[in-house]
Amino acid sequence: MKIAIPSNDKETISSHFGRTKGFMICKIENGKIVKKEYKENTFTGHAHGSHHDEEHEHGNHSHNGIFDAIGDCTAVIAGGMGQRLYNDFENRNIQIFVTREINIDKALQLYIDGKLDNNSDKCCSH
Repeated sequence: MKIAIPSNDKETISSHFGRTKGFMICKIENGKIVKKEYKENTFTGHAHGSHHDEEHEHGNHSHNGIFDAIGDCTAVIAGGMGQRLYNDFENRNIQIFVTREINIDKALQLYIDGKLDNNSDKCCSH
């Protein structure tokens, strides 16, 4: 399985999924992390400095770029995200964890151990 994690520095989890500088794509097999790669965020308007209200005003706000970028990931771990994106992940049957943990490796191990916290109430309303 593959998990997408937003990160600005490849070590810590970003507090907002769409505003991150990039994503760690982590592959887990048999309870072990077997591969990690970093993809720069070149696909969300937030990352390019556009404002969320402007995107909605012009009808351009879509999460398709995110889904294209994370490819075949079946789960995401984030420090936060907008409610619309959360709902879009749910609609695509992608498992979502909004965690208080900030260290990527620790969060992955907690996920593997079935102990990662999930605080979906921490999603932004935009």
